[in-house]
Amino acid sequence: MSLESTAVAAYLASHPDFFEEHSELLAAVKLTSGFSGRAISLQERQMEVLREKHKALELKLAALMRNGHENDQIAEKFHQWTCSLLASRHDTELPRILVDGLRQRFDVPQATLRLWSVAAPHAQAWFAKPASDDIRIFANGLDAPFCGPNNDFEAASWLDEPAAVKSIAMLPLRAPGAQQSFGLLVLGSPDAQRFSETMSTDFLVRFAGTASAALGSLLG
Repeated sequence: MSLESTAVAAYLASHPDFFEEHSELLAAVKLTSGFSGRAISLQERQMEVLREKHKALELKLAALMRNGHENDQIAEKFHQWTCSLLASRHDTELPRILVDGLRQRFDVPQATLRLWSVAAPHAQAWFAKPASDDIRIFANGLDAPFCGPNNDFEAASWLDEPAAVKSIAMLPLRAPGAQQSFGLLVLGSPDAQRFSETMSTDFLVRFAGTASAALGSLLG
């Protein structure tokens, strides 16, 4: 921008009423259209800018409505899943109802869990199979669900088809306010992006909290 044009721009910025006083100049101002490339008047260019802004707002609103609808669907599924846990009449049924509900209602390809320090009557159940000290330490160190690629995690070996798991989510199970976990809820998928490191974990945190509350009755 030359010195003269800079001075003009500064003058117009400090005199916003200039074109009101010299409205005849507006028709003479010509700009290049961002769509057709032809020369258009200032008024036409302003209309183009307004249309662009309006279109951007419409797209943003559509995205917000879509996200809201998806969240409503997840919330309804979560409600149904929670009700199925509350409807269980036997504690030993809870782990199976829990993982089956996650697979069926949320289209999770694989899901399982492990609990340690269970009560004696449940010591031989499938969900009380041995878990190494390393995995227990790992679970205790999780402040939030872990999501990411499956790097041959021990927890992946608990799933039905561990070789097919490309991404994994591991949710620590612990009583409210407790520092130590009493188990781990594991979700696996052959889709490497299903449980990515950058995904939001808000609903996974709710899954973990609800599962922890439901499974607490199985502990010794």
